[in-house]
Amino acid sequence: MSEHWEIMTFDAESRRRVEHKTEEGKKEKYFLFYDGETVSGRVILTLKHPNKRLEHQGIKVEFIGQIELYYDRGNHHEFVSLVKDLARPGEFTQSQTFDFEFTHVEKPYESYTGQNVKLRYFLRATVSRRLNDVVKEMDIVVHTLSTYPELNSSIKMEVGIEDCLHIEFEYNKSKYHLKDVIVGKIYFLLVRIKIKHMEIDIIKRETTGTGPNVYHENDTIAKYEIMDGAPVRGESIPIRLFLAGYELTPTMRDINKKFSVRYYLNLVLIDEEERRYFKQQEVVLWRKGDIVRKSMSHQAAIASQRFEGTSSHTEAKTPSQTAENNSRQ
Repeated sequence: MSEHWEIMTFDAESRRRVEHKTEEGKKEKYFLFYDGETVSGRVILTLKHPNKRLEHQGIKVEFIGQIELYYDRGNHHEFVSLVKDLARPGEFTQSQTFDFEFTHVEKPYESYTGQNVKLRYFLRATVSRRLNDVVKEMDIVVHTLSTYPELNSSIKMEVGIEDCLHIEFEYNKSKYHLKDVIVGKIYFLLVRIKIKHMEIDIIKRETTGTGPNVYHENDTIAKYEIMDGAPVRGESIPIRLFLAGYELTPTMRDINKKFSVRYYLNLVLIDEEERRYFKQQEVVLWRKGDIVRKSMSHQAAIASQRFEGTSSHTEAKTPSQTAENNSRQ
């Protein structure tokens, strides 16, 4: 098909674009949307040869949200699928523009490109033809905003090896937004082994599949050195770990029963004989709404306000989170 055509959103000039990692590991910019926002735009079909006729069996545009597991290529799990017919079967002799609007679209999950799974949202325009359909796609990125109450319990634990090592560590919160700072301290109650190095790792664990086919992929996102040298009994080591510099996503639990993404703080001690001692603790990460800028669309402003303003005293939890918290108590 020699004709040129494209999909674009109505508010392309004012809508914010964000970087998102592609499957190849590159970063590209996409239009940003939130849950409940209208997705609207136009399909532009430009005929390169005005005198040539273009016969078709109809034109449609779809809004699709889908999950693809890399071990099951070609089998796409669609959790959002909306369609609008733009033109009935016929023919074109000149360029055409078709407007479309998907009103207040539910976008329940955040866009995600992982090591074994991809969750994407995209617009797909199709010109149906007798021999082969002509298809054009445009990806968008969806961010899921959350709010948590100010009451955010700290993590406090004692760990050790009997008669060798006894330490107490504390993190100021158990839930952190993606630009937050982890503040904590480590207190040495008993030290009878020669520790030469100590660090905190941020570990991302991506879980895909179900039942016997569950696969875990651990990825160390950050290594933060706490101490180099041997501590003494009674010593206290402060921790300040800034999250903004790392590539993090919100915690995702049981997304469409296909995958999960969870984060852990891993406290690692290494002694002079290169033995490693570690203690792992899960933390919840969440995305905080940015300050609403004038350049953002009115709908984006409403979406941000809905998450930031009206829910200040309620904690955004999935049913699995609620059950997990109850079980901990």
